[in-house]
Amino acid sequence: MSVSISSINYCPVKSISFQTVSDCKIRKNIGIVGDRVFAFSKGLESNQAQLFEKNLDERRGKWNKILTLKNSPVLNKYNFKLNGNRLTFTQKNNEILTIDVSKTNEHELLSNKILELESSLQKPIFLMKNKDIPFFDTSISNKTLLTHSISLINNQSIKDFKNKTNQEIETQRFRGNIFVDGIEAWEERSWIGKIIKINNISFKVEKNIPRCVAINLKPNTDDNSLNLLQSLKKTYNHFDMGVYLTALDDGPINIGDNISL
Repeated sequence: MSVSISSINYCPVKSISFQTVSDCKIRKNIGIVGDRVFAFSKGLESNQAQLFEKNLDERRGKWNKILTLKNSPVLNKYNFKLNGNRLTFTQKNNEILTIDVSKTNEHELLSNKILELESSLQKPIFLMKNKDIPFFDTSISNKTLLTHSISLINNQSIKDFKNKTNQEIETQRFRGNIFVDGIEAWEERSWIGKIIKINNISFKVEKNIPRCVAINLKPNTDDNSLNLLQSLKKTYNHFDMGVYLTALDDGPINIGDNISL
């Protein structure tokens, strides 16, 4: 059986949105075009948010200065859809607000709407944008390079986790960019350090993805009653699900594309 892509996803807004697509463009050493190009600052004044937005060094280690599902789980109730310059803010597929992201003044409209709906969030918040230095986890924690930016998840590993814990586990909890079929459960862990190819684009498999408490959140809700992080540790003695990839070439990938080692 060949190894192939079953699903492609990206998050226009860091930690909040989750958009499924049939194809995407890959940018060398960056990742999926459009992935996590937006993020909301947390507790930063306007001038500080602008520095955080533009300067990689300003982000290092400052997880508490950006809204994430880990520090603001109420945001899991919402979603964003990006279509060109139109960013639509939704809840349960119902439109709340659409803005033109090319207009800076409309960024404030969106930030104010979120604070209106979720007054417990630390103020102020600002919508930040950077397509050249997206708001990946590694753009905040990595000391040198913007890599490890694409997450690949094996559907069989999730299935094995479901079977061994006898729990209903939605794949969306793991917020993967690329989901694959055709390999045994956890076989992706043996790929670390290797080069894989998808549609003639090379990717380096960098490391396992250690998970955080965000996977405890049921999709599209702030319900975190299922402690999957604890279950991972108890079942496998690790907190991992999926592997990080670094793109070594530019080009398109599509659902159904085969993966070769």
